[in-house]
Amino acid sequence: MARETVILECTEAKDEGKPVSRYLAQRNKKTQPDRLEMKKYNPNLRRHTVHREIK
Repeated sequence: MARETVILECTEAKDEGKPVSRYLAQRNKKTQPDRLEMKKYNPNLRRHTVHREIK
């Protein structure tokens, strides 16, 4: 299978000194070789922020 489960972490929360929010997502390694980046809701900041894939 080419599908892989990845963890997305908020990029803005650390700068503001708040706890980061994390989401689980899946991506296809063959069609998306780069790191995944999505806008998701951060409940600690109470707004949508950019979440980036972490290792």
